[in-house]
Amino acid sequence: MQTLKEVKCGQTVTVSKIDGTGALKRRIMDMGLTKGTEIYVRKVAPLGDPIEVTVRGYELSLRKADAEMVLVQ
Repeated sequence: MQTLKEVKCGQTVTVSKIDGTGALKRRIMDMGLTKGTEIYVRKVAPLGDPIEVTVRGYELSLRKADAEMVLVQ
């Protein structure tokens, strides 16, 4: 399994698990990243931070630290 941080630009993946605990995990889930959700990686900044993805019909920018907690397949 890989993390969202490792996904290349232009790929579509599905969330399989959210790592982390407490408020941090809740914040990621509140953004719409829940198990089974499809994510399309639109852009990655030149230095890799942030990552722009399309989730549930809207664009979302994630820091690398947050993207590392999202396990995808």
